Amino acid sequence: MKILITGANGYIGRRLVSALLEKGHELTCCVRNKWRFEEEMNNPKVKVLEVDFLDEKNTTSFPSDLDAAYFLVHSMREGSKFEAIEQKIAERFVEMIAATACKQVVYLSGIVNAQELSKHLSSRLKVEKILRSGPVPATVLRAGIIVGSGSSSFEIIRDLVEKLPVMVVPKWVGTKCQPIAIRNVMEYMTRVLGNEKYYDTDHDIGGPEVLTYKDMMLQFAEVRKLKRRIYILPVMTPKLSSYWLYFVTSTSYPLAKNLVDSMK
Repeated sequence: MKILITGANGYIGRRLVSALLEKGHELTCCVRNKWRFEEEMNNPKVKVLEVDFLDEKNTTSFPSDLDAAYFLVHSMREGSKFEAIEQKIAERFVEMIAATACKQVVYLSGIVNAQELSKHLSSRLKVEKILRSGPVPATVLRAGIIVGSGSSSFEIIRDLVEKLPVMVVPKWVGTKCQPIAIRNVMEYMTRVLGNEKYYDTDHDIGGPEVLTYKDMMLQFAEVRKLKRRIYILPVMTPKLSSYWLYFVTSTSYPLAKNLVDSMK
């Protein structure tokens, strides 16, 4: 199959490129800067396409003979305006993919089964609706925390556990979620490809356990053979939580703020 991947140099995108190449597919990888994607450029089954979806003067077009496409772009590192940016990118993508023979768009979204959503998850849902507004059937996979090196949420957990023997943490560490391993995400993303029964459908994907963030931190500490104590401070505000993550971990402040909003 001939497959297009947006966000191909991201955490999910790079792993998906490897998984699809192993299955023999031909890939068009969309990136904003092709020189950040050098290691894949020498593969004869990979074409690299420089695309800035926010550039209104951009005249780049997708290959017309596509069979499927993955939409993996997000803008959580862009600060408070990330919602508008994500919607604009999705609208431009829908416009461009409509001009091809693409039969399926696969989108990795977030869990949206609550009445009141965070800005992060609300934006994911809006992007879903935009993708579905186009002529190409969309398959939406909704995941919570993805466990694996490079995942923003997982890296925060690792930073906290490895740096702090004793933690005074905000109350959102008691929030429950259903984490999923990156290898299982790849399995879902490749298995739905080209399968018509998944066209125009959405599916929550997760691992077998429902855990709190505190549970995950303590489990990680156990695996690393580290003794850690965690105390929840109920009065810590989201703003203070964001600054706490920013100073303690390697996360940028805009990303920390948006992650706290989604975690709480």
